[in-house]
Amino acid sequence: MGKNISVVTGGTGFVGSHMVDLLLAKGHEVRCVVRKSSNLKWLENKNVKIFNFGLSDREGLKEIIKDADFIYHIAGVVKSKSKDGYFKGNVEPTRNILDACLQVNPNIKRILIVSSMTACGPTKIDKPVNENTPENPITTYGESKFMQEQLAKSYMDKLPITIVRPPAVYGPRDTEIYLVFKTYKQGLMTLVGFNKKELSLVHVSDLVNGIYLASTNENSKGKTYFISSDEITDWTEVSKILEDVFKKKAIKINIPHPVVYLIAAIAQFFSIFSKKPATFNLEKARDFVQEAWTCDISKAVKELNFHPEMSTEEGIRQTIDWYKSEKWL
Repeated sequence: MGKNISVVTGGTGFVGSHMVDLLLAKGHEVRCVVRKSSNLKWLENKNVKIFNFGLSDREGLKEIIKDADFIYHIAGVVKSKSKDGYFKGNVEPTRNILDACLQVNPNIKRILIVSSMTACGPTKIDKPVNENTPENPITTYGESKFMQEQLAKSYMDKLPITIVRPPAVYGPRDTEIYLVFKTYKQGLMTLVGFNKKELSLVHVSDLVNGIYLASTNENSKGKTYFISSDEITDWTEVSKILEDVFKKKAIKINIPHPVVYLIAAIAQFFSIFSKKPATFNLEKARDFVQEAWTCDISKAVKELNFHPEMSTEEGIRQTIDWYKSEKWL
């Protein structure tokens, strides 16, 4: 028995790089498919084989998949200047990976696809979604992740595939929720609207552990799982934790929903003149104004023996310590 060989897409990113670390710790040989333009910062000096071609290179994919035991498909497009960009970035690469695997390695142990809670859509206060909730994505990104899932399901009779849906992910190396912490440190806590906004969060270490459990469990083939913290929180709770960690109160500003849309529209308009898509746009605004983004993880607990180890408070504290040590805060 040699080492397990794992192929990771998106290994240079936030979640992907933590997945690489976990697989190395478990003794896997890790291969990362990266774009030539990718920043390799989180993979430097690690025992990882880097393959510099995109996920549209079908021949390249066949070459590295042919003797692999696991594929962790984490790469994806979260912001795009065009609607088409989301489908090109989330659906097409998945098809290329699955086709390549079908041709050269149909007996692979597992293909684990990281989708998103946005594929299912938002929910209401005290009504978390689960794996049986009918999907209702509300953004193009959510639709593209839902289509990615549908595509994966159409291969499940031929390949051993498992899908994982995380909610909002935070932790060391993250650059998105980091902005909330950074703004708080500068003395400001912005809250969307005036009503309670519930959310599920997952610390990246719990997420990659859940992904690993889902990929190595014999009974999880052909199934979908929400992987999250077992706590449901809201932004007011988060601001209380931040107050405790930073030992200071920030000025709280509630931004009315119409103003959130206005800010998004302005950001989106100015991104027309930039090469990069706007981080905040009208679709993101639609996500932000929902009353709840919460999920129920009892299926993962029961079937995968998944138990999140990081409480929200401990996770935020640990993450902020990391940002400080890296001079990000």
